[in-house]
Amino acid sequence: QVQLVESGGGLVQPGTSLKLSCAASVSIGSLLTMGFHRQAPGKQRELVATYTPDVGIDYASSVKGRFTISMDNAKNTWYLQMNNLKPEDTALYYCNANYRLTMYWGQGTQVTVSS
Repeated sequence: QVQLVESGGGLVQPGTSLKLSCAASVSIGSLLTMGFHRQAPGKQRELVATYTPDVGIDYASSVKGRFTISMDNAKNTWYLQMNNLKPEDTALYYCNANYRLTMYWGQGTQVTVSS
């Protein structure tokens, strides 16, 4: 079992930044993939960013150039730095991790971008 604890969501104005965190209960070196998805009201959950060791990072086209995923191995934590936020980024954000071929999800954190 893997526990993922997210933090960092909130209500922000367009053009500002937020940083989400996801802390894992296992070493992130043991994860096959790690990343973030989001789900807006009435829409399907979609990939935001994912990191696969030895492969690289993949971003949704809608966030490329604005969002950055990074990892801190010492803290078993990964982050999603979100810059120049737009109203269409409003969603419930979930972190996720593939551990031993099982996908685990965080509890979700709400990001609302509104003026």
